[in-house]
Amino acid sequence: METHTGNVLVLATGGSIAQTSPDDPTLTGDALLEAIPELRDKFGILVEQMAQVSSPDITAEHWLELAIRINKAAADDQIQGIVVTHGTDTLEETAFFLNLIVKSDKPVVIVGAMRRPYALGADGAANLHDAVATASCREARGRGVLVVLNSEIHPARDVTKTTFSLDAFKSRDFGPLGQMANGRPIFYRRSERKHTLRSAFPSDLCRLPRVAIVYSHAGVTPDVLEAAAASGYEGIVWAGTGSGSLPKAIRPAATAVVNNGLAFVRASRVNCGYIKRNDEVDDDALGFITADSLNPQKARILLMLSLTQTNDPVKIQRFFDTH
Repeated sequence: METHTGNVLVLATGGSIAQTSPDDPTLTGDALLEAIPELRDKFGILVEQMAQVSSPDITAEHWLELAIRINKAAADDQIQGIVVTHGTDTLEETAFFLNLIVKSDKPVVIVGAMRRPYALGADGAANLHDAVATASCREARGRGVLVVLNSEIHPARDVTKTTFSLDAFKSRDFGPLGQMANGRPIFYRRSERKHTLRSAFPSDLCRLPRVAIVYSHAGVTPDVLEAAAASGYEGIVWAGTGSGSLPKAIRPAATAVVNNGLAFVRASRVNCGYIKRNDEVDDDALGFITADSLNPQKARILLMLSLTQTNDPVKIQRFFDTH
């Protein structure tokens, strides 16, 4: 049975859910809530404006500021859960970062909209209602950071944006954690990988290492990898074809990346499936890291956080195997 107690803190950052013109998000968090008056009748709600940007403009600085505010709010006994309104383009990245750095079992829910408020069939109000209901639900505790859109509840680790339609967000490999039914969340499973309180990463970071993603394609040449390696990055994620394939023409450049002290992760541009170690290349011998089932953009986030702890590829691989 669902139980609602305490307040829900809504942290607004902009995005399509707040966009009333083709250019920039203009609606504040308060304005979003005013459009759903029944929410304040059901729940105690507090609103703060953290940013007012489209999600392609979200930066690591936004992530760190959100993490600080969420951790502070989670320590407040009057706060039951936290909702972050966010644009959908980078929503999965913000959610996964918070999943690894928030130190609380209280519900943290990231929500957005596929259609702007002025569009026919706009979905923002329904999604925000579902997100607040989930954040105020005791059964949502301890499940890590959640993403709620289109009446589905997804884990931050697994969810990704797959299309531009209302059902854009999918957890392709493992499926959603639950769904909304009659305005309340129903859960069916938990995410087994480490997150929030069990995560290995501290909550007091003030900077993140720079990590690049290099995208593979037919006929790819080593100069693209060499250029990234020479640009001051501390790690590189290879978005390979298939199961993170590394073309023969690229292997010397990838080996040089590792020999020069950079971390190198093999991921896949396919965006689903498990990357097997030592399958097509000898990852152990070459000092490569494999991305497990993480897509390139999430592998980048985990590598950034891992590099705050160690440069050892064996230890970093353990983070990928457990988070």
